[in-house]
Amino acid sequence: MLRTTASRVLDDNDRDEVLALLDTDPVGNVFVASRVRSVGLNPARLGGQMWGFGPRGGLTSICYAGANLVPVNAGTDAVHAFADRARKQGRRCSSIVGPADAVELLWERLEPHWGTARAIRWAQPVMVIAEPSPVPADPLVRRVRPDEFDILLPACVAMFTEEVGVSPEAGDGGVLYRSRVAELIRIGRSYARIEGGRVVFKAEIGAVTPHACQIQGVWVHPDLRGRGHAVAGMAAVVKHALDYFAPVVSLYVNDYNAPARAAYRRAGFVEVGTFMSVLF
Repeated sequence: MLRTTASRVLDDNDRDEVLALLDTDPVGNVFVASRVRSVGLNPARLGGQMWGFGPRGGLTSICYAGANLVPVNAGTDAVHAFADRARKQGRRCSSIVGPADAVELLWERLEPHWGTARAIRWAQPVMVIAEPSPVPADPLVRRVRPDEFDILLPACVAMFTEEVGVSPEAGDGGVLYRSRVAELIRIGRSYARIEGGRVVFKAEIGAVTPHACQIQGVWVHPDLRGRGHAVAGMAAVVKHALDYFAPVVSLYVNDYNAPARAAYRRAGFVEVGTFMSVLF
């Protein structure tokens, strides 16, 4: 078999091979797989490039290079090849995220060229559940309606700012972020408990494939934390996710966020791996 030490830009001719590779780890690869299944590999539709390592018919690793840089099934040689390409084109992403070993090695290669990161989340446990939660679901958690966008948006902005450390409204004034929030509402993947015009709990199902889906944006109003809303709310979202989207529900969380990890465990999630994120 022809061997290569360089990466290449993939296209829709590689789609079946890419999906076969992604499906070897449907939980860890759910974000990238959902993008490929939705729009293919054409960069204009994908919102970035997909890099491959290995010849056609012998693809061993890929790396999504869009708003995020996400290595998939990347061993040492593949990481070096992806780092070389990323270094040559310059930083275009807002984060590097994925399996901790690969991301750490990738960042080790890129940091001398890209400079200091704004923040590094060295260990982010990946958690899954494949059956209904053992705790009662909050009956007031439901899909958010399009007419509730203005109620939900401030909660989404607060969650993002608290989690990432910068406002999603910086830069473009929040145009892209608002569009994403509206899209998740429109397609029925935004859930919340709303009382008196205030969001008590919210979460979104950000990525979906036939094999797995990923919950993101979990948030409880600061005045109402510690009352069990996260546990019961997650139980409700898990029930909807299993009923309507995929047989396995996943998420990842910062290792230092002890309350969140405890809530997810109480809701029935178990840890199956570790991600790492480098934020710019």
